[in-house]
Amino acid sequence: MKLEAVDIGKMASASDIVFEALRHAIINGELADGEPLRQDEIAGIFNTSRIPVREALSRLEQQGLVRTERYKGAFVAGISIDEVSEIFSFRSLVESNVIAAAVPKIRPETLAEARIYYTEFSTTKDPMEWGKLNRKFHYMLYRDSDLTFHLSIINNALDRIDRYLRAQLTMTDGVPKANKEHLGILRACEKGDAELAAKLTREHILGARDNLVEFLENHRIKP
Repeated sequence: MKLEAVDIGKMASASDIVFEALRHAIINGELADGEPLRQDEIAGIFNTSRIPVREALSRLEQQGLVRTERYKGAFVAGISIDEVSEIFSFRSLVESNVIAAAVPKIRPETLAEARIYYTEFSTTKDPMEWGKLNRKFHYMLYRDSDLTFHLSIINNALDRIDRYLRAQLTMTDGVPKANKEHLGILRACEKGDAELAAKLTREHILGARDNLVEFLENHRIKP
């Protein structure tokens, strides 16, 4: 199992640390879909008891990253093509509304930081950075909406599909297309055009949905 060992036997936040380590490994594809998550093995890696491991797995199951089967234990949850399509369609609705709410209140320093993330995304050659920078770019443009519940839902949705989206960006020409669309969204925000920013965000997400679904179908990636 590919997990970085940490001795947390005497730490009060053992469950949180196990949760974050497993979450990171799943989202980044270090733990494959369907890979078993054995409590004893994980507890040994982190030098802790099974109780915080069980708590961490329960939290991950609530986020849809882990599934549990009776008599078999916990596994990394896969995701079907239909679920991918549904999540992206949902994102297109929520995120277009969030950016429309953010633009009238967006601060100059927010736009400046978003442009930094846009530049880093467009210039980095490290595939592992693409997903991270993509999320930072979009979140920065949403942040000033102050719609904290919406943002938490968006983050949970991204957790579910992040590893698949990274694979699509890495193995297709998705990055140049995303760069162009990111720049259009950023410029709309800089001009204070909330309606255009919402429209471009919606089209950006739906286009990514179609590309990712096609990629998954062609490569037969299954949960």
